[in-house]
Amino acid sequence: MDERAEAIESLYRERYGRFRDGIATITGDRESARDVVQEAFARALRKRRGFRGEGSLEAWVWRIALRTAREHLRRGPAASLNGSIPAALHEPDRDPVLADALRSLPAKRRLIVFLRYFADLSYAQIAELCDVSEGTVGATLAQARAALEEQLQEEGRRG
Repeated sequence: MDERAEAIESLYRERYGRFRDGIATITGDRESARDVVQEAFARALRKRRGFRGEGSLEAWVWRIALRTAREHLRRGPAASLNGSIPAALHEPDRDPVLADALRSLPAKRRLIVFLRYFADLSYAQIAELCDVSEGTVGATLAQARAALEEQLQEEGRRG
């Protein structure tokens, strides 16, 4: 097995759960996310010679996984991106107020929040993955935190 294949396998073993939960924000459930992640890693293995070493391997695989998830949605029954919050991001039964606040974030903002705080990607990796600047990642995270804080404070005043 070559070095890139080993690196991809290692990434799969170490980060599978984070990939699955991140992709669940797109597919709407963990079962289909599992299938998408497995397919994405299989594609990454097949296309590993296409990775030029520019940027991180993880961001490259995330890009493949996001593309695979979008293809999955086009092929199958439509899942609601707006309704999905993976369990790793939040357990809705434990705190329905927070689940509602997270669900209210726009889809791209919610994805960036997940990639930063739960997939533990750097700003640079998120920027590469989402094809935005690092400044945009920072601004998006700041906007998300402000929106969540505002919504949670409002809910606290009501409750």
